[in-house]
Amino acid sequence: MAKITLKKTIKIVSFFAAVAAFAYFQNKSIVVSRYVLENNKLPEYFDGMKIVHVSDLQDGEFGENNSRLISKIKAQKPDIIVISGDIIDCHRIDIENSVSFAKAISELCPVYYVCGNHEGASGVYPLLKKFLEDVGVTVLENESCYIDSEEKVRITGIMDPYFKYTYTPEEVLVAAMEENPDALNIVLCHRPELFDSYVKAGADIVFTGHAHGGQIRLPFIGGLFAPNQGIFPKYTSGVHEENGTSMVVSRGLGNSVFPLRVFNRPEVVVVELKTKAGD
Repeated sequence: MAKITLKKTIKIVSFFAAVAAFAYFQNKSIVVSRYVLENNKLPEYFDGMKIVHVSDLQDGEFGENNSRLISKIKAQKPDIIVISGDIIDCHRIDIENSVSFAKAISELCPVYYVCGNHEGASGVYPLLKKFLEDVGVTVLENESCYIDSEEKVRITGIMDPYFKYTYTPEEVLVAAMEENPDALNIVLCHRPELFDSYVKAGADIVFTGHAHGGQIRLPFIGGLFAPNQGIFPKYTSGVHEENGTSMVVSRGLGNSVFPLRVFNRPEVVVVELKTKAGD
């Protein structure tokens, strides 16, 4: 039997330590992605408005009581924060952790939330909803609200299809926009694969998550797999635009069944809205 020398032992230990450090960095080091979106429906008094978008926390922890995540969000000086679902994970439900995070960020500015598939599968969504509302979060269930007294900017939240409601996301949006067609339509929905529905309905800006950035990302290829999109998914990150609709896809923060991210660090998205001169 070959003898393992001290030098070999040091090399082996160093290798595994490097792998562990890389995995920790990839899964716990938060990156901020910034985008600027122009829209001629945006009123001038909202020019430069900052929206922080978080998604798929999955009961994750970034520092004690999510202190690192909260500090990262606070540093962006958001005007509003939107959460596009899966704040909890149905495999390891920790409502206290999620609500504590929501309470902390709701003290920074108004927070708007829509559920994801993990909320649907958890069996505790009604309780979670109550707790979120108790700490000041606006929970949107196939409904809309205006964020300004002039009713120029509307946020509509579409519940995740896991809840099996009888109408389509497109029908929810069309009904919401009939009331005031001239308002800027911001949409929260967990699912990026429903992009065609958002486009057909005429949504202006849509915030989604769910894809976890494709979990493993490779140069020139992007994400390898996303739920409900399969291998080499189309919508995993960034801004996608079609016919006047801009969809912002968050790579998310936490993990679920597959526990690791590779070249796909947890993400906080910052979108700055700018008033675009009419054509």
